Amino acid sequence: MHIPSPSVNGFHLGPVFVHYYGLMYVIGITLAILITQRRWQRMGGDPGLVGDVALWAVPAGIIGGRIYFDITTPKYIPHHWYGIFAVWDGGLGIWGGIALGAAAGIWRVRRHHADAGLFADAVAPALLVAQAVGRIGNYFNKELFGGPTSLPWGLYIPPSYRPPGYLSAQTFQPTFLYELIFDLALAAALVWLGHHRGIKAPGLFALYVTGYSAFRIFEEALRVDPSEHFLGLRLNMYVAIAGAIAGGVWFWYTQRYGKGVPATDGAVTRSAAAAGAGAAGAGDGAGTDSAASEAEQPAGTTGEPAGDAAAGDAATTDATAEGAAEPAAEAGPGGEPPAKVGADVSGDHPAEVGADVGDRSTETPPSA
Repeated sequence: MHIPSPSVNGFHLGPVFVHYYGLMYVIGITLAILITQRRWQRMGGDPGLVGDVALWAVPAGIIGGRIYFDITTPKYIPHHWYGIFAVWDGGLGIWGGIALGAAAGIWRVRRHHADAGLFADAVAPALLVAQAVGRIGNYFNKELFGGPTSLPWGLYIPPSYRPPGYLSAQTFQPTFLYELIFDLALAAALVWLGHHRGIKAPGLFALYVTGYSAFRIFEEALRVDPSEHFLGLRLNMYVAIAGAIAGGVWFWYTQRYGKGVPATDGAVTRSAAAAGAGAAGAGDGAGTDSAASEAEQPAGTTGEPAGDAAAGDAATTDATAEGAAEPAAEAGPGGEPPAKVGADVSGDHPAEVGADVGDRSTETPPSA
């Protein structure tokens, strides 16, 4: 009993030959976009941003993945002038794809003034789903397998695909299947942690890096397909060890010293509110300093010289006293105003005298 290898690695669609490997990557990327859109929208973000990021990050990830593959597995490069570009024949290196794709994604997220940490947490489980689907493509390419095994789920590899030194073995460890299962399990774990443990962003992405890298240490110890070696170990082993350590330190730092908010429902709104509150706090501090500065000045001044303020007060006092004394000087013996008060000099309007006197008698003197 064993897992058989597929007899074909693609199909014809009219004049075009469609490779299952490429098709699985297309399906995986599509699922990753849909999952990220749903998660980002639940956080309160604009789902349209996901499409813009994917437009740049996906090509960058393919380019980075192919560059890494060509560097680490040169024996698998097809012997054609276009061999280094043939992503359908040989594959992609996940490390290079994630690195260059993440760089492009961060650039686009920041161009839209969104929170890159929260976006990374939204995309982390989706990346794992895409990687799991992509491993099905490795199955059709008869690659990414481990050493010989007699286990019931051993993968049969045809002689032409067996590496040197293993021609007599027939079934091998299906490491692509192990990774597929692990990727889906880790994706589910990240979603659960995000909803139940309040992980600060970008903690979920840091756990993705840590968990996947740690699993690759195990996987690289099993694989026997051609790869570049350094000091007796596969080059990917060193990258996996470095990724696991860096991811673990990153997660510890974000949870202990990070200022990110948990990547749960409404996280984008909460993050924006926290940023606004911080800006408002800085503005309030500046306003308090200004008010304190003004409070130190003498009453009645707003940055005026003391001499000018005193002169103004004296002029106001004199004008008030003069206005109050004038009616007393013009009053008659009984205190009533003379007939000429309020009368026009020309005497054209004698009837208005009484009205004018009434108005003057009800006026309130200006307060000192």
